[in-house]
Amino acid sequence: MSASREELIERRLIALESLTPELEGAAVISVEGLMIASRLPSVLTDDLMASMSAAMLALGERIAHDLKRGELSQVFIRGEFGYVLLMAVNESAVLTALASEEAKLGLLFLDMKQAVVDLRQLL
Repeated sequence: MSASREELIERRLIALESLTPELEGAAVISVEGLMIASRLPSVLTDDLMASMSAAMLALGERIAHDLKRGELSQVFIRGEFGYVLLMAVNESAVLTALASEEAKLGLLFLDMKQAVVDLRQLL
């Protein structure tokens, strides 16, 4: 029996987690704010992550457009306890990652970019 598309996406998120120990959670979310697949800590709900990601994506797109920065590819937020990173998968989905403050951002961005390439083929 072959795996469903959702299972394949979740497997890719698991692979991303295994590459980056500082990754605390990741999700693939539609631009409408609907969860496609997630690997989140138990303190976060899929609905919260999906709605916040959609809001950040919409605001990021508006800022990039209005300030003549071209098409949005990433949103990066640094907080006291870590990072929230969004990376466009395609026109209908985004990869959101939560990382601790110890994360090596260069490696995380590289791993996320490869995950996005793989996710594009699944979506």
